[in-house]
Amino acid sequence: MTWGIIAGMSALAWTAFLSLAAWLWLLLGQGFFWRTDVRLPARRDPDAWPSVAVVVPARDEASVLPLSLPSLLAQDYPGPARIFLVDDSSSDGTGDLARALSAQHGGLPLTVTTPGEPPAGWTGKLWAVRHGIAQARTAQAPEYLLLTDADIAHEPDSLRELVAAAHGSGFDLVSQMARLRVASGWERMIVPAFVYFFAQLYPFRRISRDRSRTAAAAGGCVLLRDEAAARARVPDAIRHAVIDDVALARAVKASGGRVWLGLADKVDSVRPYPHLGDLWRMVSRSAYAQLRHQPLLLLGTVAGLLLVYVVPPAGLVLGLAAGDGPAAWAAGLAWLVMTATYGPMLRYYRQPLWLAPLLPVTAALYLLMTVDSAVQHYRGRGAAWKGRTYTRPDRAEPAPDR
Repeated sequence: MTWGIIAGMSALAWTAFLSLAAWLWLLLGQGFFWRTDVRLPARRDPDAWPSVAVVVPARDEASVLPLSLPSLLAQDYPGPARIFLVDDSSSDGTGDLARALSAQHGGLPLTVTTPGEPPAGWTGKLWAVRHGIAQARTAQAPEYLLLTDADIAHEPDSLRELVAAAHGSGFDLVSQMARLRVASGWERMIVPAFVYFFAQLYPFRRISRDRSRTAAAAGGCVLLRDEAAARARVPDAIRHAVIDDVALARAVKASGGRVWLGLADKVDSVRPYPHLGDLWRMVSRSAYAQLRHQPLLLLGTVAGLLLVYVVPPAGLVLGLAAGDGPAAWAAGLAWLVMTATYGPMLRYYRQPLWLAPLLPVTAALYLLMTVDSAVQHYRGRGAAWKGRTYTRPDRAEPAPDR
């Protein structure tokens, strides 16, 4: 391409080339985020299997417990393990159902407790986690804590594999991103992209590097060394965090702990999101919190999503319509790179590859969800979950010293 052609390029072509440059950087310079081969690190069975406390915060989870709790009760773990389900002021009989499932299925011993409503400055989940950890330390002084959500089902050897991975690789925190349910049309459109975008923000390969500042976890499945939890003062140190899994990993890494995150093969979410509204609420309730409630970050995110995801298909169509060869060429190549990087995630979720070129449509939906998250925040309804709405961290009252 000669300098004359460059000088004569249209604004559309310049925008398309900028989008292409962004995609080439994402392809090669963002920790190969698009690859899906980051699975559990090297496993080594310990000589003596350590004790593990499984902490399950649960609020109004009666609909999913029959699909998830039996999988925890049935864990084939060689060492001492016990489940602490914390009923977070449920109104649907979650605690009673958990006891009934334990009596029916047997397996690991189950303790069900209720901490009451969280005090000011705490999210309900983290208050429940704090209560569960305290109960576990009183009952058995565990070496490891498995923090897992009430909608997560585990294969029988999941806990064994997690502990062997932490022991064999020396990580203080080993987290697996559970495979989310993909059954309805909207789930197929949005769920794989959710994990794809998460990996783009927090490349898994960087998280496990000790010198990297990138830290994240997936709250549905976190195996945490109890000593590391105490050193990082979690959950107290992150008591107000809406995106608690990322905050947890950052706290552990900042205190000198080693963190690993990857995709799961034996851990699945059983929670259904059959309609667009269900998925919309899942994303929008925390999207603006991810941007630290900063309007400038919101504007930058909107501009970035438009440039990276909307410009490629729009630039190709407009470039072809206007006979603008450079714009069409650059935009088409950017769309091709985008499609290629999304393919591995679709294969991981066992979805057809023809969905890959539709990623710009999904990204546009995520853009609208993010904007809606900000709108709900300024209306006083941000970060709402099961009847609770949480304030910004800097507006929350400090927790008392304990």
